[in-house]
Amino acid sequence: MKVLVVNCGSSSVKYTLFEMDEEQKIAWGLIERVGLPEAYYKRQTISAEEKKEVVKVKNHTEAIELVIEELLDREAGSITDINEIAIVGHRIVHGGDKFSKSVLVTEEVKKDLKDCFSIAPLHTPAHYAGIIAVEKMLPGIPSVLVFDTAFHQTMPDYAYMYALPYEFYEEDHIRKYGFHGTSHNYVSQRAAKMLGKPLTKLNLITAHLGNGSSIAAIEKGRVVDTSMGFTPLQGVVMGTRCGDIDPAIIAYLLDKYSQYKKGSVLNDLLNKKSGLAGISGISGDMRAIIQAVDEGNKRAELAFNMLTYSVKKYIGAYYGILNGVDGLVFTAGIGENSALVRESVCKNLSVLGIEIDIKKNRECSDEERFISTKKSKVKIMIIPTNEELMIARESKRMC
Repeated sequence: MKVLVVNCGSSSVKYTLFEMDEEQKIAWGLIERVGLPEAYYKRQTISAEEKKEVVKVKNHTEAIELVIEELLDREAGSITDINEIAIVGHRIVHGGDKFSKSVLVTEEVKKDLKDCFSIAPLHTPAHYAGIIAVEKMLPGIPSVLVFDTAFHQTMPDYAYMYALPYEFYEEDHIRKYGFHGTSHNYVSQRAAKMLGKPLTKLNLITAHLGNGSSIAAIEKGRVVDTSMGFTPLQGVVMGTRCGDIDPAIIAYLLDKYSQYKKGSVLNDLLNKKSGLAGISGISGDMRAIIQAVDEGNKRAELAFNMLTYSVKKYIGAYYGILNGVDGLVFTAGIGENSALVRESVCKNLSVLGIEIDIKKNRECSDEERFISTKKSKVKIMIIPTNEELMIARESKRMC
């Protein structure tokens, strides 16, 4: 059984084709800068090395068409007929309060998804375009929507509500939704296997640290809180996002600087020009930040310390909410690859029973593993995330 996972961004299409009998990916690729002259396509199969080329794709439909043509290619393709694809799974960033679980695509579902455009204008319209493109190119093949927000919908109301006048929740659905749910779901399941206990018997803190980062508190398999909020802007310091700030700063900027009276300009400032990039003045990439720290750059050092400090704060808060933790998981680009970040985050958390083994932490490995000391009460783990596989599993389950 083959499942095609599609992730459409505003100007990109990422895909992975899985053979689900063995849960093995057999083809994967990415088309970036869709609609622009310098669009490019890189792809790979299980039996062939990565290929890159400049392509002309005006929209998501043409991008999906190119992907299908590549999958059907007689020499380098992975299928001989489109009907070998049993299901298409779509990653959807924001399901609002309309979607608390994965759903099969219907006309009613598409209508409800369009109603979510306003709360995720940078993401949901692109997802919708991808769904329409798949329907055109793969007629009759069912599609499943898997929502980044769904795993977090077990949060209690006192955790997801904001202390604004209640009508903003009733009329505009303003509340905390949380993101990276597919990743948090995957790594929590893997953590349970590593710990040899049912997920329903464990308390976990999962730290998805990448260009965008979020922390989740998971009590007996159910999310009780997470750091991102109404949008992915809330929470810890990120690559280019500011994370938690005093809301009055927004009013101050609006009053003092005329350019920020335009919402798109203010949104760009907070989402694309802040975080590590805004503080360091160098980059939002942690690798560049660490290199600059090694070279004595004080602003880079400040950015690094702000990020790790913000993650540490959430871990401490969630430890208290959970009343004890069995496992702490690091995942995603920074979480999986930066030993220095992990060490800085875990430093001085021994009072909570969190003690990192420096030697194990610095070992180079792409495998999931424990990095806590033998006496650490909390098991610290590195677990590579696999959101695409989780989407494929969910899609298979729905059909």
